[in-house]
Order: sequence, then structure tokens, then C-alpha cells
Amino acid sequence: MSGIFSPFSEGELIPKPERIEVAHKRGNFSIGIPKEMEFQEKRICLTPDAVGVLTSNGHEVTIETGAGLGAHFTDNQYSEAGAMIAYDRKDVFSKPLVLKVEPPTTEEIELMSVNAYLLSAMQLNTIKRIQIEKLAEKKITALGFEKIRDDHNQLSIVRLIGEIAGINTILVASELLSVSNGGNGLLMGGVAGLRPTEVVIIGAGTVGESAARAAIGLGCNVRIFDNSLTRLRRLQSLMNYRLSTSVIDPKELKKSLRRCDVAIGALRGNLRSPAVVSDDMVQSMKSGSVIIDVSIDTGGCFETSELTTHEKPTFIKHGVIHYGVSNITSRVSRTTSKALSNFFLSYFLKFAEEGGFENMFSQNRGMRAGVYMYKGKVTSRQVAQWFEMPFNDINLFMF
Repeated sequence: MSGIFSPFSEGELIPKPERIEVAHKRGNFSIGIPKEMEFQEKRICLTPDAVGVLTSNGHEVTIETGAGLGAHFTDNQYSEAGAMIAYDRKDVFSKPLVLKVEPPTTEEIELMSVNAYLLSAMQLNTIKRIQIEKLAEKKITALGFEKIRDDHNQLSIVRLIGEIAGINTILVASELLSVSNGGNGLLMGGVAGLRPTEVVIIGAGTVGESAARAAIGLGCNVRIFDNSLTRLRRLQSLMNYRLSTSVIDPKELKKSLRRCDVAIGALRGNLRSPAVVSDDMVQSMKSGSVIIDVSIDTGGCFETSELTTHEKPTFIKHGVIHYGVSNITSRVSRTTSKALSNFFLSYFLKFAEEGGFENMFSQNRGMRAGVYMYKGKVTSRQVAQWFEMPFNDINLFMF
């Protein structure tokens, strides 16, 4: 054998395993978008443009008639984008994936299919135990979109909505300071030779940051209060501006409120906002000054705050104009809907590429953070503790 010539080496003659190309399985899905029935809710999760992208990628979108009117999107626009318009709510809620802004009511959960997926806000401070139990009965997999974390471990949609809310507070304050709305007739900002408008912001989170940027851009004097020195330092660094900041000291806060023209409450607690501004502090404020309590949907951080509506947004107490509209971003529903749509569209396209929700959950830790119920099992420790229900670690279901 040693005399036989071969052009191949011994290693090259050993059989090699055959590699077979496997096509990546796409996860096409069917989405149902109902009309929001919650009071003052005018937002919608997908714009017609986003629907057009999804339908062109082979996905099916069914929208309840009139669902987009609050954001000035018509049924005709959605239909031209490829969506099916449903005139019966059952047709929307029967889809494998239900997408909405507010958490579903008990009646809406009854219309959902068994083993369906729900993507909406969780809102633990408003949701009731009966709703959680109904979701469990239907073996629903539910995600709270405000809990989803991005690749940088940030609550991206919370920041997105917070930015809109923060800018909106300054625009609202500008309107309320005018004499036509009962204010002192002040221009929101600064003019050469005149004292700038004084703005106090309580809370150095996303809402406070965006409100500060907008107010400083108009030329206002801004002072921010927060109990976290870390957040205050971070805000000063991000603003690239020597911003006046302070911890929430009652004496210092009262002094600033006495001088200010606008006070904005943007504090958040775990379930309820801390009421750091007392009735006595509000009484010391200038007549015609303005309070905007963005935290009103979690109780408010002004003792004098009361819930108001978009139709009647203000009331006067101690001579101070109070604005206490819950869900302030619904005031600019079209802009907010576009922002929500951009967020959801990027995730839906990822779902398709990853082969569906199950693969997405197993591979994306940030997505798993938003799941508070998996096939009828409560997977959020916060929800389980709040309603005294058994907690199940979602990671145990993934592997």
C-alpha cells in the first residue's frame, strides 16, 4: 500500500459530517387592537404607517372601528394600510395577540381566547384582583409594556412617555399663566430687562428632566427638588447647565414655592406618590401661580391636588391654579401614539425574526422583565405580593 500514490492526505480522506442548511422560521402573528374605553384615553398603540409595515411583512392586524379617532387616525387610513376593520369587539379580542394601552377590563378579558397574549400597561395601582384571576383562568400570557427593559437595562417606554409628559407640563403652564385662563398674565420664559419666570420642579426623573429642559429653553429660572443626590447630580451632568438643585427639605421647599410662578410635581413612589407639599405650603404661594401635578394618577405630591378632566382641567384653591389631569400625555394623543407605535413596531419586527414570542422570551431578558403572567401563572413578584397570590419565576418556564 505504501507504493500507491494519492493526491489526498490521510486526514482529508476521513469522512466529514454533512452540514444541512436550515431555514430560519419566522413567526407571523395576528394582532387585535380594540378601541380604548378607559375615561380620557385617546391614545392607540399602532399608527396606520406602522400597520402598513406589519401587513407588508405578512402579519395580520385587526382594529376595532373608531379605535384611532382619539389620535385623529381614521378607519379608512388603517384599511388602506392593510388592516381589517372590526365592527364587533369579539372579533378583536379573539385574536392570539391583543394590543392596547390601558389594562383590559373584566368584560374584555372574558372576550379573549384561551392561551392568548396580552400586551398593555400593567398599572398595578389601578388593576384589581378579579382581573388577574380572570387572566389566570384564560391562561393568558400578559406583558406590562412599562416594565420592558431595553438593551441598556432602561425602561425605555417609561422614559419615552415621561419625556412627552415633561415637555407637555411646560406648555400647559404657559397657557395657564395667561390672563385668559385666570393666570397672572406672565409670559413663560425670559425677556431682556424683565425677571424670568420662576419654575419649581419636584422630582428629578425623566418627567422632571424634560420639563427642566423645556423651561430652560424658554429662559425660565428653574429649581429642582429630589430626595436622591444621585439623581440630582445626574441631572446636572445631563443638562450641561449649572442647574439649581436641592434635596426635599420642607423649609427650603416652602421658600422656593413662595417665590415661584409655576410648581410641577413629578415624584413617583412604588405605588403612591409621596405628598411632600402640604396645604400650608400651597397657601404661601402667590395668587395666580400654577400647580401642575403630573403624579396625580398615583395620588399626587401636593396635598391640595384633585383629579380633573381634559374638559375641565383646572380648579383654584388658596388662589393657586391647580391642574390635575390624569394621563397628561393623552392631551397630545397623536404625538404619544406615534411614539408608542415606534416602540411596538421595532419589537414586533424582532418577534418575527426570532420566531415568535416564546423564542423572544427565552432569549431576551429585558422582554421577560415585562411578563407579569405566563400562561396563567403570576410571574411578577410585585403582583404576587400585592394580591397575595403564588409567585412563579418565569426563568423556570424558559429552559
